[in-house]
Amino acid sequence: MKNISYRVALGGIVSALCLLCMFLAGIMPLFYLLLPMAAGVLLMIIAEEVSLSWAWLTYASVSLLSLFITADKESALIFIMLFGHYPILRIYLGRLKPHGLRNLIKTAVFNLCAVSFFYVTTFVFGIDQMMDDMGDYGKYGAIVFLIFANVIFVLYDFNLGATYVLYIKKLMPRLLRKRRQ
Repeated sequence: MKNISYRVALGGIVSALCLLCMFLAGIMPLFYLLLPMAAGVLLMIIAEEVSLSWAWLTYASVSLLSLFITADKESALIFIMLFGHYPILRIYLGRLKPHGLRNLIKTAVFNLCAVSFFYVTTFVFGIDQMMDDMGDYGKYGAIVFLIFANVIFVLYDFNLGATYVLYIKKLMPRLLRKRRQ
């Protein structure tokens, strides 16, 4: 059932849906955070249905292609550096036994990625809008931004867990039943 044609077809469908989300992020700038998150959630399907290595390959292809087709490059970087890889990485981190250690590592990984995103967008790609926006808040603007980003991350992580359970318990049995018929 999970032969190579199934893997390629599912990877192509999920990649196309992720790229559609990323393309829409360029058209609807209001959703520049939400659509990369939705694209990241779709990668959980590949990780569950096929394999983690196939999910990483799908993530890499969507990341590269999103840089070319997305009008909003910041949104593409948000997917690449924050929300695209995390649903796959979350599966690895879910195997850690102490719950507190798991949450600490998740938060540390996110903060490392968030700070990296800030420096890449500001100094490498020259998107100075973020620095101009923080200028209004003084020297504490970056700290406030990081706290706000952590709140969004906690909500994203919670929703990833709920979406994963919903997929496993509700959607996957229905799909398996349809495949057997």
